[in-house]
Amino acid sequence: MSRHQPLGFGLIIIGSEILDDRRQDSHFAFCRDRLIEHRLPLIYTKLLRDDPALITDQLRWAIGQKTPFFCCGGIGGTPDDYTRDCAAAALDEPVATHKEGLAILHDRFGVEDIPEPVLRMVQFPASATLIPNPVNHIPGFTVGHGHFVPGFPEMAHPMMRWVLDTYYEPGAITTRHTMVLPEAREADLTTMLDALTAEHPQLSISSLPRYTESGTEVELSISGEPDAADAAFAQLREILATTATPYTITETPTQA
Repeated sequence: MSRHQPLGFGLIIIGSEILDDRRQDSHFAFCRDRLIEHRLPLIYTKLLRDDPALITDQLRWAIGQKTPFFCCGGIGGTPDDYTRDCAAAALDEPVATHKEGLAILHDRFGVEDIPEPVLRMVQFPASATLIPNPVNHIPGFTVGHGHFVPGFPEMAHPMMRWVLDTYYEPGAITTRHTMVLPEAREADLTTMLDALTAEHPQLSISSLPRYTESGTEVELSISGEPDAADAAFAQLREILATTATPYTITETPTQA
């Protein structure tokens, strides 16, 4: 199976119980951390109520972005599990019982007549392929570049890991250099950072101001292809050395 190297990933989390503070989300942190391990950036995340019109609209948007994404939640057999139908609507596809998924149910429950609420759990958009579930074997599904997994973290997280390992090459090795400028003000650095960003559009250059007990400080960060990031960071140090303000610099280079 060929694997792709995307520019990034999206994450959609579905569950009114999270927004109503009946359950704490753990998908965001897990997905972010696994993507960092895989050297892929998390491009966006959305947290949605169990609202079929809203879910369909947002899935249609995600499918149109051409960025691969995970969608967690709403693929069980209860009346408020809308995700499979919403995914089919977003794709303009019918929902159909997946033959391989049906075989998994027969193996799992050992009966010929599968109850309708259970059968519903393998009714997916017609073009779906399966994502194996190592916990209870009831699969998730992939359609296009969208990967749909249960809301239960103990199931969803190994399934997300499987998707990344199966379909996607790790991203390129990058380097991040970070420096902290005590007593600096972000406004005094903006023009210089704008010029540096324009000169190095392939790099990620960011500025994070903070208030401290003694005043303010600014954390500057440059990340990207190692040689280019090294050169831009050296250039940044040279620029700061020639400014009227004698900044004290604390540096932290890291591999990403």
